[in-house]
Amino acid sequence: MAHPTPLLAPSLDDIDAMARAAWAALPETFRALAGDVVFRIEDFADDEVLADLGLEDPFELTGLYAGVELTRRSISDPQPTIPFVFLYRRAILDEWVERGDTPLDELVAHVLVHEIGHHFGLSDEDIDAILEAAD
Repeated sequence: MAHPTPLLAPSLDDIDAMARAAWAALPETFRALAGDVVFRIEDFADDEVLADLGLEDPFELTGLYAGVELTRRSISDPQPTIPFVFLYRRAILDEWVERGDTPLDELVAHVLVHEIGHHFGLSDEDIDAILEAAD
């Protein structure tokens, strides 16, 4: 994994490498159930995504799942869509700095797993309850 220099914020590639390492660290059965999720790292969500979610501040969105949840897929779907997990670098970095107590790679892994939870059809409340029970 590429490591950022001490004077530069981690790049899109650095966050991508952290996300891929977090994905690889997940149990194989979990990864197999998740299927072919595509990861995209961008600085911010675009204006259309923010408007769809009713957000004005792009720093409020660290990640997003885009696709049909596994619980809603059907063999009769005309054309399956590719599931995407977006991680938004600048918002993740902002949260990381605000927290000040979490390693960046752990925060990236948390956001990634959260968004994959949506792929499995879990709500934010479901995911929060699972994470609280795991602590």
